[in-house]
Amino acid sequence: MARIDRPIVLVGLMGVGKSSVGRRLAAVLDLPFTDADDAIEEAAQMTINDMFAMHGEQDFRDGERRVIARLMEEERGVIATGGGAFVNEETRKLILDKGLAVWLDADLDTLVERVGRKDNRPLLRDGNPRDILARLKTEREPAYAQAPIHVLSAPGPHQRTVNAILKAIDSWL
Repeated sequence: MARIDRPIVLVGLMGVGKSSVGRRLAAVLDLPFTDADDAIEEAAQMTINDMFAMHGEQDFRDGERRVIARLMEEERGVIATGGGAFVNEETRKLILDKGLAVWLDADLDTLVERVGRKDNRPLLRDGNPRDILARLKTEREPAYAQAPIHVLSAPGPHQRTVNAILKAIDSWL
């Protein structure tokens, strides 16, 4: 893994485990971990929910792109992005040019179960979470599929997904 000379950027829908798996992946690789959503909240001095409510999704995505660009320049490490980041064409191009994108994927039942654990997802507030996730999965998969590495995040220990990522990166290198 010493051959990795750029940030590893985890992309995929909410609930696939980008943050929880990303922390463990960074620890195994002895690299810094950054959750882009946390960095966005810190930069904006407000929560993502508040940003969506006060400024709308488009302004949030603009800020998200700027923060991810800064993170990509700062250091080698593992970055977990928000679910919609890689869907934005400019952000996706930036990640593909300067990072190693890993698409974490999961089946719909797994996603629904995982996102039901917390009530902090602004896109799930106005309807049935299963229906919204199914729609987002269909809409976003063409963008996510542009990531060079695709790993399934199945139910079970996070270490299983970490191991699958490590194996996929090793094969890709």
